[in-house]
Amino acid sequence: MDFGFILSQSLTQAIGVTAIIYCIAAIGLNIQFGYGGLLNFGQVAFVAVGAYAVGVTVVEVGSSLWLGVAFAVIIAIGLALLLGIPTLRLRADYLAIVTIAASEILRFLAKSADFLGGSQGVTGSIGTEFYDLNPLPEWDRFELGPLSFSRVDMWLVMTGWTFIAIMTLLTWLLMRSPWGRMVKGIREDEDAVRSLGKNTYLRKLQVLMLGGVFAAFAGVFSAVSKGSVQPDGFVPDFTFFLYVMLILGGTARVAGPLLGAAIFWFLLVFVEQVLKEGVANDVITFISVTQIGPIRFILVGIGLMLLMIFRPQGILGDRKELMLDAR
Repeated sequence: MDFGFILSQSLTQAIGVTAIIYCIAAIGLNIQFGYGGLLNFGQVAFVAVGAYAVGVTVVEVGSSLWLGVAFAVIIAIGLALLLGIPTLRLRADYLAIVTIAASEILRFLAKSADFLGGSQGVTGSIGTEFYDLNPLPEWDRFELGPLSFSRVDMWLVMTGWTFIAIMTLLTWLLMRSPWGRMVKGIREDEDAVRSLGKNTYLRKLQVLMLGGVFAAFAGVFSAVSKGSVQPDGFVPDFTFFLYVMLILGGTARVAGPLLGAAIFWFLLVFVEQVLKEGVANDVITFISVTQIGPIRFILVGIGLMLLMIFRPQGILGDRKELMLDAR
């Protein structure tokens, strides 16, 4: 088996476009769930509205990409208000039910609405204005050790991780401010914070909006990088993958989403490539090529179960601050 090729593919995907999309959305979920204690099972809905906002604005309306980004932020805030106002005064499980239901409602609405492209989605030159800013030389490939990217992918990776660095710094600053300390206090004991005269409802609403806006940026990046927006790309599995990455890296840790997203995609691609190479070279004979997809999730899932048993707080997490105990 060509382990050099396997390692190259795994590392490329660990910092590639898909990992960036999930990482941006996971940073928003970390603010909501990790720091704010909000059980949002519909984070994919905010990703979807961000993607459709730029897709419809650029392709259907024929307007600017940057106007679409502004619409994505506005619609994400509106969605957070719509979901949060009636639920955040209630128990956490009500928010979970409402958000996962809303994400599916939006997905089926997108599949049936003609102005959103129906089941075919929105396809076109969504990211032209973004790609026109590419300053990189006209090379066929950019080789960075075992990593290899095309000129377009290199531009996407550079801008994506730069944006993630800015979001991470912003999160770090926010969570060390009085606002952030109050948010973490609400997560630990909302009644105690309320007894001090603080408006916990408003703070939770702000947390939901901020995390939703971050997720909308993930949708924008997805639409720009793929050049299309497909409704079936926003299934509930997207949100559950975000929780896996968050728990893997360490909940309520600034670098948790970054580490979790990179490790998750590295492991997923590494296991897949090892199985493919093993089957192709007759090293693995008890499975077929069509079984590789499900088996990779089984193996990665077993690894995550062991992590939850022996280190439930994740790689960077702290048991004293937040612990998801599987025992």
